[in-house]
Amino acid sequence: MKTVEIRQMESAELQEQLGKKREELFRLRLNWYAGSLENPNQMRVVRKDIARILTILRERELALEVVQNEEEPKKDVQ
Repeated sequence: MKTVEIRQMESAELQEQLGKKREELFRLRLNWYAGSLENPNQMRVVRKDIARILTILRERELALEVVQNEEEPKKDVQ
């Protein structure tokens, strides 16, 4: 997955993709330990996809916090 594709997805869809990628990584690890994994680089690609998804979700979370903090009225401290 490319970052551009991830940014175009909704947060709920990203959560779903995250679950799928984690399951895929689990299966790849099982195959790795069983000795039947043909391409070990697949694990690396899936780990990076998971990291990209988590990064985008965190960016959105932080952006939401900033927006909420800006909307709150500021109190004058005297």
